[in-house]
Amino acid sequence: MGKYFVTTPIYYVNDVPHIGTAYPTVAADVVARFHRMMGDLVRMSTGTDENATKVARVALQRGEQPKAFVDGMAAAFQDTWRRMNIQYDDFVRTTEPRQHAAVQRFIETLYARGDVYYAEYEGWYCIPCETHYLEGQLTEGNCPECGRGVEWMKEPGYFFRLSQYTEPLLDYIAAHPDWLQPEYRKNEVVAFLKGGLRDVNITRKSDWGIPVPAALPNSAGLVIYVWYDALINYITSAGYPDAPTEFAQWWPADAHLVGKDIFTRFHATLWPAMLMAAGLPLPETVVAHGYWTIGGEKISKSKHGGKGFRINPLDLAQELTDAAGCTFDIAVDALRYFLLREMPFGADGDFSLEAVYRRYNNDLGNDLGNLVNRTVTMIDRYCGGVIPAVAEVLPEAGHAAKLVEAHLGGRVVNYMEALKAVWELLSYLNRYIEESAPWKLQKAGDTDAVARVMYTLAEGLRHAAVLLYPVMPTAAARIAAQIGWAHPTWTWSSLAWGGLRPGTQIAAAGPIFPRILETGAPTVEPTPEIPAPAPAPAPTEAPAPAPEIAQITIDDFAKVQLKVGTILTAEKHPKADKLLKLQVDLGEETPRQIIAGIAAVYTPEALVGRQIIVVANLQPAKLRGEISQGMLLAASDGEGIAVLSPDKAVPNGSKVR
Repeated sequence: MGKYFVTTPIYYVNDVPHIGTAYPTVAADVVARFHRMMGDLVRMSTGTDENATKVARVALQRGEQPKAFVDGMAAAFQDTWRRMNIQYDDFVRTTEPRQHAAVQRFIETLYARGDVYYAEYEGWYCIPCETHYLEGQLTEGNCPECGRGVEWMKEPGYFFRLSQYTEPLLDYIAAHPDWLQPEYRKNEVVAFLKGGLRDVNITRKSDWGIPVPAALPNSAGLVIYVWYDALINYITSAGYPDAPTEFAQWWPADAHLVGKDIFTRFHATLWPAMLMAAGLPLPETVVAHGYWTIGGEKISKSKHGGKGFRINPLDLAQELTDAAGCTFDIAVDALRYFLLREMPFGADGDFSLEAVYRRYNNDLGNDLGNLVNRTVTMIDRYCGGVIPAVAEVLPEAGHAAKLVEAHLGGRVVNYMEALKAVWELLSYLNRYIEESAPWKLQKAGDTDAVARVMYTLAEGLRHAAVLLYPVMPTAAARIAAQIGWAHPTWTWSSLAWGGLRPGTQIAAAGPIFPRILETGAPTVEPTPEIPAPAPAPAPTEAPAPAPEIAQITIDDFAKVQLKVGTILTAEKHPKADKLLKLQVDLGEETPRQIIAGIAAVYTPEALVGRQIIVVANLQPAKLRGEISQGMLLAASDGEGIAVLSPDKAVPNGSKVR
């Protein structure tokens, strides 16, 4: 058993949380959950940065006193993280007495060591970024980070001797190659340091912030510069200065997760220099994550907070809940999955609601949700709803576990690759269903083989649930309940094969991730509409070039299971004139019901007895009150629809390759 201390940045409270702040907080929660599963002593800290000048200005603009304003905003962050299922161990507010005590003790220590001194500051200052700049650092006279105007400041105060830590920091980086991540961000820090560091002003004249200790001369009216104050939150959470036993247990932190905008100047330069000056160990790793962008621009409230875009993660989860008809906590899980699966943690990624829907439908609805639904349905049908006898060990489950452990448990954490490893296991289980064809084994009376297949599927899903638990804890619990794992233990040791007990009753409860169908999301409807005829081009016009078609791999195609089936009955849908309700024999024990939008072209009588081609592994969906368990294939020439059929009779259930 070891210890693992992970931190997020503490967030400005000038506005409510958005996906940019949710991103590192979810990432920290995931790695913290993983280490708890491994049996480590874990501490995850997050919090709010409340002493910034701009926070006080926003409060006064809204007609509130700063303290009342930050109290309300801190509560909003805590509520958001609770509803996002984030289990932090500590929430540091920089207006707390313990943070005041830690900051003042820290400044007194550095003053006594000669690394903090009194002088006069004169220069440019960006209030939104809370950052000082030299003339040559400005971009066309504006802040180089946010592009907004800067203010000239001239006032006496205290400085930190940052300039003397250039070489010690370069030496430390050279001796600890994995300390700063990712590698290209480390290279940026090295280049920044080689340009030389200068001493920085660490105080301001203000009545909002942590006062400079009265023991220091000329301290009246001065407060600690917000960045110097905020960085100290990490050791405050660990117990500095009044809990030395606790501090010795938790410090140094194992990982600081921070945005790339606060990486180079602050977390990879100023903060480690401060720790060196105080004689304290440096954090084991500092990891810079990328931005979520919209149209290539960093997400901001002013640009992207308007109607039609949900910047708040809770609004996004509600949007997904409404679109899919899933529960809110499942939508939260889907959003957590999307944030860590869509892009590498250190890179930037462009956000869109369509991308969220696509991940939800394809990865969660099809690959995971449909697999769970099919498995529990077959156990109910073939095994009387109880888990059969234990089958042989599935090597793919153990392989996935080793990959997830390697990607989440090392110094370099790779969330995307960990999730890819789980999806490789899910892909195998989906192929395993088709290759073993338990419905055929059941027809042949091979009950032992059916039991072996069913246990392998259920136990494989149990392993997948354990591996997914850090990212999607609610979905993992739902999977466990459906496959009869009534009292799951979310520990790495529970991955021993055979955790599902034979004779346990399953609890099938319908799709965990119902598909999004009618929301404007980029999903294919199971019942194609007849498109309007395209206008013919004028005789003198050159034909338009054919649109470029996105290419897929053979593995992509293998995910789609196409089968031949015979239509046994066909009738009008009771609530939709364009839809027909079909009963189709796909060579399984019972026919499948398929809802198809072909009533404008085909009468029910013309379809009975006809063989068709069906997408057999599509997530079941409800269309106008009727369940559809697949999608038939049809071609369209722009003027009508033609249902596709084999050119000669073949056995029902035959695969289309």
